[in-house]
Parts: sequence; structure tokens; C-alpha cells
Amino acid sequence: MTYDRLVCANCAAPVSEGRCHVCRANRERLQQDNPFAGMNPMALITLLTLLIAAVALLAHQTA
Repeated sequence: MTYDRLVCANCAAPVSEGRCHVCRANRERLQQDNPFAGMNPMALITLLTLLIAAVALLAHQTA
């Protein structure tokens, strides 16, 4: 899950802005837990498409 849409219960601001200490702590925790959290969804889709294409090419060459 990306943190760009999460709203802080402490200050009611987006967590990605990091306005209060709770926001900043949760933003750091989410970044440490998931290395793909900072990537936008389009980059993840592109990465997944390239991975599928590479696996299909490898399967085609070995068959």
C-alpha cells in the first residue's frame, strides 16, 4: 500500500506531507517495511510487465 492517500488521525493531513510527529513516524515505518511504497502505480505496472515479458521470452527460448 502506498502512503500517499493515507490520512493521519492526529492532524487530519495526508501522511505523505509529514506535518506532525505521528505522520513522520508512520511515513518512515511504511518506507522501511515496503521498498516499493515510494513508487507510483504506473512504475509498478511497467516493472511487472517487463518481468512478465522477460519470463515469457525465457520460456520461449528454452522450449
